[in-house]
Amino acid sequence: MRVCDYLASFLAEKRIPVAYEVVGGMIVQLLDSIALKGQTKLISMHHEQAAAFAADGFGRATGLPGVAFATSGPGATNLLTGIGSCYFDGTPAIFITGQVNTHEQRGDRAVRQLGFQETDIVSMAQPVTKASFRVINADEVPSVLETAFQLATSGRPGPILVDIPMDIQRRQIVPANAPEVATQPHDAWADGALLERVFAALRAAERPLILAGGGIRSARAAESFRRFADAVHVPVVHSLMGVDLLPAQHPDRVGMIGSYGNRWANHALHEADALLVLGSRLDIRQTGADTAAFRGERPFFHVDVDAAEMNNRVTGVVAIRAELKEFLANRPERPLHDRESAWCRKIAALHARWPDIAELGDRFEINPNTLMHMISAAASNSAGYVVDVGQHQMWAAQSLQLSAGQRFLTSGGMGSMGFALPAAIGWAAAERRMLTVIAGDGGFQCNIQELQTVTRNQLPLKIVILNNRTHGMVRQFQETYFEKRYQSTVDGYSAPNFSHVAKAYGIRSERVTRKSELESALAMLYSDDAPALLEIMIDTNANAYPKLAFGKPITEMEPLAQPVGMEST
Repeated sequence: MRVCDYLASFLAEKRIPVAYEVVGGMIVQLLDSIALKGQTKLISMHHEQAAAFAADGFGRATGLPGVAFATSGPGATNLLTGIGSCYFDGTPAIFITGQVNTHEQRGDRAVRQLGFQETDIVSMAQPVTKASFRVINADEVPSVLETAFQLATSGRPGPILVDIPMDIQRRQIVPANAPEVATQPHDAWADGALLERVFAALRAAERPLILAGGGIRSARAAESFRRFADAVHVPVVHSLMGVDLLPAQHPDRVGMIGSYGNRWANHALHEADALLVLGSRLDIRQTGADTAAFRGERPFFHVDVDAAEMNNRVTGVVAIRAELKEFLANRPERPLHDRESAWCRKIAALHARWPDIAELGDRFEINPNTLMHMISAAASNSAGYVVDVGQHQMWAAQSLQLSAGQRFLTSGGMGSMGFALPAAIGWAAAERRMLTVIAGDGGFQCNIQELQTVTRNQLPLKIVILNNRTHGMVRQFQETYFEKRYQSTVDGYSAPNFSHVAKAYGIRSERVTRKSELESALAMLYSDDAPALLEIMIDTNANAYPKLAFGKPITEMEPLAQPVGMEST
């Protein structure tokens, strides 16, 4: 069996239904073998970054490794942003790159390049992968692929890169039984004393709180978390990556915390007198710069599979290294807290005092937070939301009202504009479910070419573009720190009429400028399963509020407070 044929059989055996690619000379025989095998559908993208994001979206949605192919040189390097996205957000993925023939490689020669498009993608990818493999012998392909699959899905999930020279792809191997891959010995977490310490602290606290992070999704432990929450009755705040862990109407769900968190949720986090953190990195966008104030003097427990993420920025916490699914399988015999307590009433009062739709009020024709509530009502049949990066990302995370089972996918650690459309393609191509894409005008232009992929495959994507004619998040940053000098965000920036662009791709579309038009436009968007696009014009000066006043505790948020130093956006 040729290596390329073995790879096709491997994907079929692992039940990978789709893979994403942009064709190139160094992978054409791999794609040919997969197509001939006929068990893994190839989705041809129009840029390798989009192929990588599609694999990312597939991996997040299904829990299986997303698979993407790229040719050598620019094809391989174009994958790197998507590979990094998988690495930072814990998405299982396998990226397979073609390489020039082994006799065309420079090896130890003191030249920059020998073969056309020869590029050392393995060295480039190593910092943003769990492992990167340079195949030098055809016989090692079975063990490399099996190892890649196991590594991508075990522990803290992440991406693997496998680089296969073209001549090795053609070589014959004798496939044997699937090779056994040595795995890290793993004992189920069962520290009863420590668990009782956690439960005792939450039970004794007057104002207990759970912070739920994206690590719960990476661990495929969302259902376990919901059962845990239903058992303990402790209020839950979430990070940006944990938006979809509890439905909007769940009695214990409070809201999102962090730099752009719901104001009431940040106040609840500040006032909590005992905190259990589950699968969250506690990065600067969650804690702000003042980590001492975030830590406080309260009992503080941090559960994660990655020991390096605990006692990192926020120190002095009780670190519990555990697989989240195993930790969450331990539930108390009776609830730890009363849902009718003074603390729960206080959180409800905070929410009533600072509702999300009041942050911008009626100053603009279309209030973005109110818009998200309207989208939520219209999108009840949508399997979930795939959201790009920018102000719209924060409005969506603050205000979307997710129903039970709906997902929320976005680029967190990499924070890459252009993520949403291809990531949604990756998910929709695998499961053929209606999805809602929410993007801004700036980010959507990064991978706008993938509208052709949507059309060609007739994917049931409902695309909402919030067009404020600016790179809004950076414009807001310039408003605060650069005396309203808007170089490259307003001055020197422009966007097309996206409704016209969509029609050029054969996609039904409308453009809305007035709030009175929204209800009928959203009805058009969700009227059937065909791809459709809705462009909504948002005032350029609408800011994403509330926003943490940098350098201050998380309760001090703009526009009511002012930052004391310059931050990242």
